[in-house]
Amino acid sequence: MDLATVIGIVLALFSIAISAYIGDVDVSILFKRYEAFILVFGGTIAATMISFPMKTFVRGLRTGFAMAFTEPQYHEHEIIANLVTFAEKARREGLLALENEAAELDDEFMRKGIQLVIDGRDADIIRKILETEVLFVQERNAKAEAVLMTMGGFSPTLGIIGTVLGLIAMLKGLGDTAGGNVTGKIGIATAQAFVATFFGISLANLLWLPLGAKVKERNGQLLLLREIMIEGILSIQAGDNPRLLEEKLHAFLDPNERETEVEEGGTVGEPSMAGT
Repeated sequence: MDLATVIGIVLALFSIAISAYIGDVDVSILFKRYEAFILVFGGTIAATMISFPMKTFVRGLRTGFAMAFTEPQYHEHEIIANLVTFAEKARREGLLALENEAAELDDEFMRKGIQLVIDGRDADIIRKILETEVLFVQERNAKAEAVLMTMGGFSPTLGIIGTVLGLIAMLKGLGDTAGGNVTGKIGIATAQAFVATFFGISLANLLWLPLGAKVKERNGQLLLLREIMIEGILSIQAGDNPRLLEEKLHAFLDPNERETEVEEGGTVGEPSMAGT
């Protein structure tokens, strides 16, 4: 579970609740006008479905939520440590000695790359196969980002539509002066009309757009990890020195992270036999 996503959503709701309390806003109106939420939420879903093929829409939502709410299990340091370990063993015992280690890898991408090396495939073929897989994953994640961003674009517009419908209903009732206190009735009707705008803007800026941004960030992290894997796998295939391989892969990291590793002894610690 990605705590940043969960805490962010909870904090956003808490901020709205505190602001409403301080501003003496009657939040019960939000629950009474549930038709506004239905219009905004349902309309956003419908408009996004129109914008994408059904398969793209469903897969985009599923992938987007999974990426936004799931914390990555593995990180760059672990990948580098694994690759350096593989390089050391390959130089000592040969590429065939990596077969057992490759079979234990959780990450399918890294497992496939190491297996291609063990099978003796040409470096150009290995690079092409792995880069094609990366391209497919990048396109899939980009579609997930596009679906969420599109929902973030439609949501405020649907909120405005709901507000317009509320104002139409309010103006229609202006002629009814029975019971007096027309000003009070108009005020209540206007407040109710703007509930849809509240839902539209809130869902867009506190849910859909942030989730889309998180998917974009995760996609960038995944691309970096895949690039590290590809370079490491090809270096192992070429028989590069493990220390040289380690330095080459560290070049992908932020300089501050590289400095931290050097201060801790120049290596990335005890490697785990898992990919990302």
